[in-house]
Amino acid sequence: MHFKPKGALGIAVPVLIGGALAAGALALPAHAQSYQDTALSGTAVTDESFTGGTLGVASDGGVLALTATGGTSSVTWSLHNVPNDDITITGSTIGYSGTGVSGPVTLTVDGTDSAENAKALVFPVTLTSGKIAVDGAISTVELSTLADTNVSNTVTFSADSNATDDTINFAESQLPTGLTSGNPTLTYVGGTAAPGTYTGVVVTATDADGAVLNGTFTLAVTANTINNYGDEVNKFGNGFDSYRQHDYAGAIVAGWPATQSDPATHWLLNNGTHAGAYQFEYAPNGSGSGLCVSDPGGGWASDPLPDGLILTPCNTGPFQQFTPQSDGTLINLATGLVVNPDGKGAQLRGESSATSWGGSSYTWTGETSLP
Repeated sequence: MHFKPKGALGIAVPVLIGGALAAGALALPAHAQSYQDTALSGTAVTDESFTGGTLGVASDGGVLALTATGGTSSVTWSLHNVPNDDITITGSTIGYSGTGVSGPVTLTVDGTDSAENAKALVFPVTLTSGKIAVDGAISTVELSTLADTNVSNTVTFSADSNATDDTINFAESQLPTGLTSGNPTLTYVGGTAAPGTYTGVVVTATDADGAVLNGTFTLAVTANTINNYGDEVNKFGNGFDSYRQHDYAGAIVAGWPATQSDPATHWLLNNGTHAGAYQFEYAPNGSGSGLCVSDPGGGWASDPLPDGLILTPCNTGPFQQFTPQSDGTLINLATGLVVNPDGKGAQLRGESSATSWGGSSYTWTGETSLP
């Protein structure tokens, strides 16, 4: 056991404001594998096609009748914009229950097939007392040519819309754990997915009028394996330290020289549940304790500082997740604060900006690389 010159810091029995100490608690496995993504690439997108057939709309005795002909799947109808709250849709029928409105208004209706691809009908309507009628040309909006391009180890998506100047947004699903959707670019930055080839990744393009086109592709992930037994160490050699080797919820996390021989500076680096974030589990001599570094944001009455770092039972909450930045700083996911030291032996704390003297820049260092 080592002694640190900060004995004035008091440690009380932990009390969690709100009484949620045990909520979501779980002990993560020791030496769980961690990765840092370095590159992504995608094969050509295989576009789906709209299978609902040809869409149409016609006036029908005071209501509008929507039709889908020649398709191979059923169509679900929805109003994309509602220019008047008294316009409603039931199945394939659009009705109006309000009073007369001066001049035509534009209505957009989406028809979605069984595979969640969609086309949009855009047309003007007149609204008289309790009645609605088509009043002009009907336009069909659809997407095509959904594609991807590999640029600088990222994957950027594009698609065409037959509507002039419509914005198209992109989202990816069925991604490997550790990657988050990007618009229009899927990036490796901050990703923690395991290296490998992942088939069946879905990209969805959505037009401003609600037209939708899905496609699938195969994603290749390149990543570095992280030695997840070690410590976060700044340029002065000080790392995360469980104060006086305390191994209980509420123990202070301080700054102290990180060494192979000091169990208090031994941690496991776990992938967070938020892409790009990590969790630090106290692991004296490599054995996971089930206690993780947390900035409780004032939620622990025993914490000497409102945003002082302490150990709490490992869980999936944002207070235990820290996102490394390009300058080496660590930002807590829940509070948005930067992890700062206050000199050797003092409690680490979250603050709005990094220290001016460089102590807030940390590098994960494997245990075998510690002095």
